[in-house]
Amino acid sequence: MKSIIGRKIGMTSVFAEDGSTYPVTVVEVLPNVVLQVKTKEKDGYEALQIGYEDKKESRANKPLAGVCKKANTAPKYFIRELEGDEIYGKYEVGSSIDASIFAAGDIVDVTAKSKGHGYTGTIKRYHGVIGPKGHGSGYHRQIGSLATNGRCNNRVHAGKKMSGQWRPQTRTVLNLAIVGVDVEKNCILIRGSVAGPKYSIMKIRSTVEHKKPFQVSPIVDYTTQTIADIERKQQEALAKANAAPKKALNPMKNSKRS
Repeated sequence: MKSIIGRKIGMTSVFAEDGSTYPVTVVEVLPNVVLQVKTKEKDGYEALQIGYEDKKESRANKPLAGVCKKANTAPKYFIRELEGDEIYGKYEVGSSIDASIFAAGDIVDVTAKSKGHGYTGTIKRYHGVIGPKGHGSGYHRQIGSLATNGRCNNRVHAGKKMSGQWRPQTRTVLNLAIVGVDVEKNCILIRGSVAGPKYSIMKIRSTVEHKKPFQVSPIVDYTTQTIADIERKQQEALAKANAAPKKALNPMKNSKRS
């Protein structure tokens, strides 16, 4: 397993050379600098502590500044830990993990925090069912009775579903395919949508279900090809397909017997 930290930029659509289109999430993946290497002898587990996105030294506290100084790098905004047998032991303190560890066609799981909904009512927060909409009904979107029976009826029991803050929660979307990887631009294109708002931090890891690689057609790069070049290639492919010998039809097939 391998993993990396990135920032969600947004969603768009990209086109492949065979004419198909992929809705993708664009993830900016800057180099993940290894700050510490966790070992079983010292920490009880194996992992890589990485830092993401530089920040000014004046904004870093002394413990963080000391850790980053040992790694010979600038202080980081985000400190995370990555696990995986494919990356542990291959990177030392001060080295960087970039987007090249993944390739087009890989199946990954993406973990991020979902969007918050703010202060929300009981019906929407817990997906409840509303009461009758008739004017004679006195119950529409209320939370119901708060009364309790027995010796503990002097309070509302913990866990009662009431209105309140519907805060963000950590969500993992499984089995997403990587459509493209651009190491020079530090970005990864993931097919489909992931949790979280724009510019949120997310973790990309190899899938835990061991899915087969996704067959991805090469993505059209409009910075190196013009639309005329792409149309010419499509016409050549169509002409080649039409020139191929076709299988002769059987006249006796589907014919009615006399």
